[in-house]
Amino acid sequence: MTGLERINAALKGEQADTTPIMLHNFMPAAREAGLTQAQYRSDPQNIARAFIESVERYNYDGILVDVDTATLAGAVGVPVEYPDDDPAVCHIGCMDDLASVASLGDPDVAADEHIQIWLEAVRLLVDYLGDEICVRGNCDQGPFSLACMMRGMQNWMMDLMDPGAAENIEALLEWCTEAASQFVRLMAKTGAHVLSNGDSPAGPSMISPEMYRRYGLPYEQRIAAVSHEAGLPYILHICGDTSLILDDILVTGADAMELDYKTDVISACDKMKGRMCFVGNIDPSGVLAMGSVEDVRRRTAKLLDVFADNPRFILNAGCALPATTPSENIEAMIAVARKKGSGLV
Repeated sequence: MTGLERINAALKGEQADTTPIMLHNFMPAAREAGLTQAQYRSDPQNIARAFIESVERYNYDGILVDVDTATLAGAVGVPVEYPDDDPAVCHIGCMDDLASVASLGDPDVAADEHIQIWLEAVRLLVDYLGDEICVRGNCDQGPFSLACMMRGMQNWMMDLMDPGAAENIEALLEWCTEAASQFVRLMAKTGAHVLSNGDSPAGPSMISPEMYRRYGLPYEQRIAAVSHEAGLPYILHICGDTSLILDDILVTGADAMELDYKTDVISACDKMKGRMCFVGNIDPSGVLAMGSVEDVRRRTAKLLDVFADNPRFILNAGCALPATTPSENIEAMIAVARKKGSGLV
């Protein structure tokens, strides 16, 4: 099977010939290609080259095309900092007053240079790799996360605690859903095989399950529907321990959930089996970046054992790999998956 066929099999719940592997490795890929983050994010040719060299080096199945967690926010007016050798980042919002949502014009993210660089990089990868490797076009922030960035974390958390703010909160989430939908529709036109978003602060690490059901879930459902309208599978990422909202996650409409290492993997496997694909969830820092090769082998084997009888599984880190992740650790994870996933041990 090709890498694309393996990823598609997992998304459909069909048995692949070996465990599908998708890496969230844009930072190590750039470093191994000799690129700073500034060089990487400013040139679609550089982004594509970094991933092509990485997939040819490590022989995995799916590329997660990521650039940073600030691009969509920057496209709607949030101030962005661009460090030379770290991903772009937002520290402050662009809305001092939640009530100013009423004066926001219609979003137009297609006009943003950084959005266009991201889209062109995906086009280049699809053109080069064809149907051999799955190209996942990540679309940066989901609606809840984007609203959080527009208001700033502290202001947003205070908004959520104010019963009188509900109408404006929902108005901002509607606006952010339109902005996120625009990015998803643009990404669908690149030829990407799978689309995805991160809605990281929507999980129980930041808000209650009740708030998630009101302010996170309905808008995530709409983004998943946009992806499906384009005829493409959709993956959603939420950071932190999502154990308390696993039942809710099952009705997001996503074809797969990318969950990080803090989530109880056995519980997630039990709840998601036969219903949704699980993507993840090895600790990117504590194990893959800072652990020994043996640590990586042990953790990978343990995770594969949990999903031994569940084809709806794609091996990945639980979140983005740090730039300092040793190549031997990436190689060890993939080697174990290829061996165990092929039934050789």
